[in-house]
Amino acid sequence: MPRTLRCDPRLFQKDLSGRVYIVTGANSGTGLATSAQLLRQGAHVVGACRRVPAGEAAFADLARLPGSAEIRMLDLASLDSVRRFAEDFLARHERLDALVNNAGLVTAEGRSEDGYEIQFATNHLGHFLLSELLLDILKASAPARIVCLSSVVHAGRGSQPVRIDFDDLHFERKPYSAMAAYAQSKLANVLHARELARRLEGADVMACSVHPGWVRSNFGAEIMPGWLRGAMNLALRPFSGFLGIMSPDDGAQTTLHCLLDDDVPHHNGAYFSQNSILYPNREDRPGGWPMRSPNPQAHDPEIASRLYDVSLELVRLKA
Repeated sequence: MPRTLRCDPRLFQKDLSGRVYIVTGANSGTGLATSAQLLRQGAHVVGACRRVPAGEAAFADLARLPGSAEIRMLDLASLDSVRRFAEDFLARHERLDALVNNAGLVTAEGRSEDGYEIQFATNHLGHFLLSELLLDILKASAPARIVCLSSVVHAGRGSQPVRIDFDDLHFERKPYSAMAAYAQSKLANVLHARELARRLEGADVMACSVHPGWVRSNFGAEIMPGWLRGAMNLALRPFSGFLGIMSPDDGAQTTLHCLLDDDVPHHNGAYFSQNSILYPNREDRPGGWPMRSPNPQAHDPEIASRLYDVSLELVRLKA
């Protein structure tokens, strides 16, 4: 049975009063669990949510905690929405201690508002633009951190390697595969953190990527027929412990470690992973804080730099 990696309890005794955190996708799952712990420690949390009423309802239950919170609208599939969110945040706040790029999407074929493949647009490009627009305030607030949530699926499976297909990023020519598109976007998250770390060297702003674990949720339900979704839930429930399926609180542990542990900045650009039986190599399955990604592309500086430059063009920050 995989062992769940857990934060040092002393990290949860840190006083975060006066610190400001943005958590995307904060209305449920690991985003909500991460936000709740930051609020317990006195932080101010900006929950960036596509569905504001859902965010407000979720955070209403956290009102008793010592910290403070606000919910702001952010649709990562719309570059205009990302720009509006960043503009609003900068008008309201003078500091940002950490940006948690937590929100994620796995879905059937679709296009973003800007015409890009929907999962690459939401999981990577939206967060990429958000990070770029907030870099100055992060630098001014240093030491600061950027945590990019990835997934074990970026590692690939055996004869199915995951790579960034620069010739067809948006599945305009090859047959569409929801899981292939998702895996590409998650590899992009790992590469984004790596390249951020390189470009921010000396700025006292660190970046890292995270696999939170196999978290019990409805994530990915959009691509399953209703009967299969129900059957999967019933079939897997008795084996959840053996498979390493965990609660959102457990799934937030790796993110919280990356936000709070004093040793993490010494591993700038690294990949931090909860356990997972989905790693292709048995020795990787216990996870690690940090660990080396099994995907060779995740360590290629030329690919990371190229993806960064292409992303700047796609979000219209570079001609």
